[in-house]
Amino acid sequence: MKSILKQTREIFEPGGLLSTVLKKYEPRPGQLEMALAAAQILAGGKLAVEAETGIGKTLAYLIPGVLSRQKIVVSTHTLNLQEQILGNEIPFIIEHIDPELSVLCVKGRQNYLCLYRWQQLAAHPQLEMFAPSETRNKIEQWLDATTTGDRAELSWLEDDSHLWREISATAGQCLGSKCPHDSTCYINELRRKAAGARLLIVNHHLFFSDLTLRREGHGEVLPRYESVIFDEAHHLESVATHFFGFSFSHMQLLDLIKDIKLAGVSLPKEKQEKVFQATDSLHIRSEHFAGIFPAVIGKFPLQKFTDEHPEWEEQVQAVAERLSLLETTLLTLGPEGEVWQGLASRCQELQRVLFAIAGLTEILYGETYIRWYERRERALVLTASPIDIAAELNTFLYPNVRSTIFTSGTLTVGGDFSYFLKRLGLDQETETLSLASPFDYQNRTLLYVPAHSPENPFPQPDQEEFHAKIQPIIYRILMASSGRALVLFTSLHSMRKTYPYLVENLPYPVFIQGQAPRNKLLQTFQQQTSSVLLAVASFWEGINVPGESLSCVIIDKLPFEVPSDPVIMARMHRLREEGANPFMDFQLPRAILALRQGVGRLMRTSSDRGVLAILDVRLFTKRYGRLFLKSLPPSPLTREIEDVVSFF
Repeated sequence: MKSILKQTREIFEPGGLLSTVLKKYEPRPGQLEMALAAAQILAGGKLAVEAETGIGKTLAYLIPGVLSRQKIVVSTHTLNLQEQILGNEIPFIIEHIDPELSVLCVKGRQNYLCLYRWQQLAAHPQLEMFAPSETRNKIEQWLDATTTGDRAELSWLEDDSHLWREISATAGQCLGSKCPHDSTCYINELRRKAAGARLLIVNHHLFFSDLTLRREGHGEVLPRYESVIFDEAHHLESVATHFFGFSFSHMQLLDLIKDIKLAGVSLPKEKQEKVFQATDSLHIRSEHFAGIFPAVIGKFPLQKFTDEHPEWEEQVQAVAERLSLLETTLLTLGPEGEVWQGLASRCQELQRVLFAIAGLTEILYGETYIRWYERRERALVLTASPIDIAAELNTFLYPNVRSTIFTSGTLTVGGDFSYFLKRLGLDQETETLSLASPFDYQNRTLLYVPAHSPENPFPQPDQEEFHAKIQPIIYRILMASSGRALVLFTSLHSMRKTYPYLVENLPYPVFIQGQAPRNKLLQTFQQQTSSVLLAVASFWEGINVPGESLSCVIIDKLPFEVPSDPVIMARMHRLREEGANPFMDFQLPRAILALRQGVGRLMRTSSDRGVLAILDVRLFTKRYGRLFLKSLPPSPLTREIEDVVSFF
């Protein structure tokens, strides 16, 4: 039998299988290099690959993974990439490389219907307020036909459906083996299928949810696997931070109360009154507890709040007592059905997490966690997040798999992997590979940064006149590009300030994030070729608009985070204590990686062309600007707006 390396080479090299079978396929040295590196590391070890747009990284890791015949998990951050893998690469691999390959996409629990929750809702006397009869009939017809319970099969269901929130199989509301529908549960059936699949496609949230369950000894969602491949790996730290932490929310209490009341409809009147009395007591206390926190929206350190509120422990104990009373009441209902034991377990778990975050137990040891709270418009969330996830990964992930591959279009800062490796606790033995995009940036793009001189200074972003200065420049660029542009902002304030100016002056349609659902907004932007889209945050990455509709990317300023987020503040403080420089070692790399993601929206295919405009002169006035420039694609640089006009 041929070695994996030899098979991989024969598939990817010029004249190989890909060249023969795929129309318009062009052999790419970077793709072959990545595929060979992946094939080699699958024997054992860790590999980080930065593969910029155009390399063809998905096939470069999937094909060696399949050839290895190991049980492999491929984890992505976005649903779009999952759909691409399942719709494009997997059918090709099954047809031409491994006809016996068994593949399964495992989504997060919230994507599947919970039969118990549906039955509870269907039996509720006020069901009409949750769903009209027409909707209920559609769900019932679907349940007669579906084998997966996956909401993706319900194309008519709105993205933000309130009904789905009531009937989905979320972990916090699962009754486990106590559920009367345990034998027909879609999640359990999914686990059985997963055990027999050789390749599992998941997202980072599900992967780390499973890893957290393993860490705590609470079972698992995914079956045992030999190797894991993380695509879109630049998101791993933030996702792992979320799942390795603990959260307690006002909404969790309200969901618990609602579920108990739904289940309690069938109880004898005397028992029902007793249960509802306990839930009402918890409800009143939870509202009072949420009310002691300031109404200001945002994220704040919990320690500062508790220092200023000497009654903090008393308030926590009051909520815990109501949970304990409710748990005791539910346990007396054992003869009424197994469901009550599951609901009692939820009371116990909420109490455990509340005590941990409040600092009243030793579950969160030492100074390894930062405790904080977030006040949202209609919710309060208390969280304890790990300051560093490296130790967790080195204890619960790396030693338990044969190999780990990390890949993304943005992993390096100025060509250096140090930041990425350190944040994920990867040792010096981790192999690295950086592959530049094969696209012709030199001849097909232009980078514009405004001119700046002592005689004619250009304002920096923190100066009052900055917004007034950049608006006419954005206008002039958009007139030159005939719209066809994505304008990215670092804050909602900047975006909203610029929008009216452009709407009033441009002869092209101007769309703004929040105006419509993300996918619909992108679709409209792509279809209306000369339109302009203004956006922040999530639009800096994961957007794929090839062709003429996106011929210009304008970025208002370098995307430095405001260090007010409690987790970011805690990580900077930790670095300072260790003698490191929080700005150079943490804030700067994060800003560079974010900028690279934004810039990466321009060139999506080899035939694309266009202008990148970064309206922040700190690229030249600050020493760190050189590192930003070194990290950008090799586009010709101009400081003259006339060159942008000439380009178009």
